[in-house]
Amino acid sequence: MASPRQEGQSSSMKVHMLRLTPGQEVKTSLEEYVAREAKNGVFVMTCCGSLASATLRLAANEEGVTNKVKTFNQHFEVLGMSGTVGRGGTHLHISLSDHEGRAFGGHVMKDLVVFTTMEIALGEPADLVLDRSADAATGFDELTITKA
Repeated sequence: MASPRQEGQSSSMKVHMLRLTPGQEVKTSLEEYVAREAKNGVFVMTCCGSLASATLRLAANEEGVTNKVKTFNQHFEVLGMSGTVGRGGTHLHISLSDHEGRAFGGHVMKDLVVFTTMEIALGEPADLVLDRSADAATGFDELTITKA
């Protein structure tokens, strides 16, 4: 059986450290920062903090319902966030816990509003461009990696 197609490139990197403050929207703040400071794109290395609200796309359920988007208007601790922010778009997933320690997460849509702080480390590949383009196999814009 043939292995699935894999794409990859290696690169040295620059690290960007950010601290977002109360009321800032995380996804928009990251996109603005990357457009200004890391035009070829970044990946999230680590993230912790707290949120006042979050809008997430949840995983497909047993009935095949996909793309269910839900807004949560309550305080959360951020357990972690991963993904990429590049020229062609943003792809982020986040893990959260509520006031009782229950954990859940999903695909970041919008409205990740900082409650007290958000500390984020971003890696910027030195000589690669992170972009997104349509992928017929998935039907989504997927990550592309090219030499700068």
